[in-house]
Amino acid sequence: MKKWTKTIVIHAPIDQVWNYFDGSLENMQKMMPQVVDHQPIKITEEGVGSIYRQKYQEGKRIEEYEVETIKYKNEDQEKELKIQFNLANMFDISAHYTLEKIDSETTKFTYSTTNNPLKWYVKPFLLFASDKVVVKFLDRVKHIAETEYTGGNK
Repeated sequence: MKKWTKTIVIHAPIDQVWNYFDGSLENMQKMMPQVVDHQPIKITEEGVGSIYRQKYQEGKRIEEYEVETIKYKNEDQEKELKIQFNLANMFDISAHYTLEKIDSETTKFTYSTTNNPLKWYVKPFLLFASDKVVVKFLDRVKHIAETEYTGGNK
């Protein structure tokens, strides 16, 4: 299993950043443009246990899988979402997003992800995997949130 964790400071309010994770498909696609569909299958009141059917496009190929919410917190000072899914019966993947309010216009964003190969022949690929995708994702979220934030000084 491979795990990556990175943190970045975003100059935008926590609720705005949270909207990219806990909002509409349109908002989600701003940070994850390859997600082409995100439909609820089961919604729980507390968030944990909710399941969504998601479609992800890589080139011409579309993968479909179920995403389960395993952690959910939506408070004024801290927000947290942890999801897990199985990709093509090849990998068990989890993504953990934590947002902390620094002040009314600044958010600390931590992203952790794990990738667990399910087939012996894909394990060697993870040996050479870097954190480049994780860093790129954090940079994209920061760029989108700061570009769309118009409520104060950047």
